[in-house]
Amino acid sequence: MPLIKLSCVALACALPFMAMAATAAVAPSYGQELQGFRYPYPVQLFEFESQGQSLKMGYMDVAPTGAANGRTAVLMHGKNFCGATWDDSIKALSASGYRVVVPDQIGFCTSTKPEHYQYSFQQLSANTNALLISLGVNKATVIGHSTGGMLGTRYALLYPEQTEKLVLVNPIGLEDWKAMGVPWRSVDQWYERELKLSAEGTRKYEQSTYYAGHWKPEYDRWVEMLAGLNSGPGHKLVAWNSALIYDMIFTQPVFYELPNLKVSTLLMIGDADTTAIGSDIASAEVKAKIGHYDVLGKQAAKLIPGAKLIEFPGKGHAPQMEDPAGFNKILVDELGRG
Repeated sequence: MPLIKLSCVALACALPFMAMAATAAVAPSYGQELQGFRYPYPVQLFEFESQGQSLKMGYMDVAPTGAANGRTAVLMHGKNFCGATWDDSIKALSASGYRVVVPDQIGFCTSTKPEHYQYSFQQLSANTNALLISLGVNKATVIGHSTGGMLGTRYALLYPEQTEKLVLVNPIGLEDWKAMGVPWRSVDQWYERELKLSAEGTRKYEQSTYYAGHWKPEYDRWVEMLAGLNSGPGHKLVAWNSALIYDMIFTQPVFYELPNLKVSTLLMIGDADTTAIGSDIASAEVKAKIGHYDVLGKQAAKLIPGAKLIEFPGKGHAPQMEDPAGFNKILVDELGRG
C-alpha cells in the first residue's frame, strides 16, 4: 500500500479508506444458480429428468494437463461448499494425469433448486452416476468431502463396480447424531434457520468448527459464495432446498453401513475437526460427545474393511483447503499406489 503524505487534508485522506470499508461491508449477491460467482473452470450443464421434473446439474470436466493416465477422479463437495472449493485439488489431480469431473449436486451452487424434491443420498448418487455415464466414464475414483463423504460412501455402496477407489475427506456421518441424543428439527425449523444465514454468522461458525480457530483471508471467498447465494434473488428457494438437504443429512446416516463397503477406501482426516450436525441445539452433555474427529477417523478405519487412515494433526474440517500443497501431494501419492 502506498504511503500517505502527512500534508493531505484529513478528510481527503480518509475518503478512500471509508470507500474501501463501505465496499467490504456490502456482501456480494449471486443468482439462484450462483450466477456471478467465478468458477476456476468452465461450468457445463447436464440436463435430465428426475422425480417428474427437468433439472440441470452444473459440473466441471477438466482434462489432464499432465500425461494422461486414463483414470477419472470425481470430486464431491460438502454441504457448505461447492465444486469450486476443490480448485487446488483439481489442479493437482489434472497435473498428475487425471480427468477430473466435479459436479454440483442438485439443490447446490450452480445446479437447479427444485421447489419440491425428495432428497436422498441414493437419489444424488443416481444423478451423479447418470452424469458420468453421459460423459463416458464407466469407472472412477470418488473423492468426497464433508457431506460429499456421505454421498461418496452411498455411491460406492450402490455402484461398487464403477468405483475404483473411495477417498473420504473429513466426511460427516461417521456417527449417528440422532441416536446420540441430538434433537430432531423439522424441515420448517431448518428453513427458518437457513433464512437467517449471513456472512458474519457463517464466518464465525467455520472459524470455530472447520478451521480449528484459525482463519486465512482466502477463506472469505467461500463465505461470500454461500452468503451471496443465500441473499440473492433465490433467497427463499435456496434456503428451502438447504433445509431439505439438512433433513436428508440428519435422518439418513450411512454410518451403520461402513462395514459393507467393498472398495479400496482412504480416510483423510483433519483431527481437530469438531463438525456435528445439530450441535448448536444439543445439550451440553450431548455436545461433549459428538464431533471428535480425532476419535471418529480411527473408528471409521476399523469399521471399513481394509481402509487406510491418514490424519492431519491440528487441521480442521477441510485439510485440502488449509494445507493444499501438503494435502494434494499425499492424495496424489496415495492414488498412485493403486
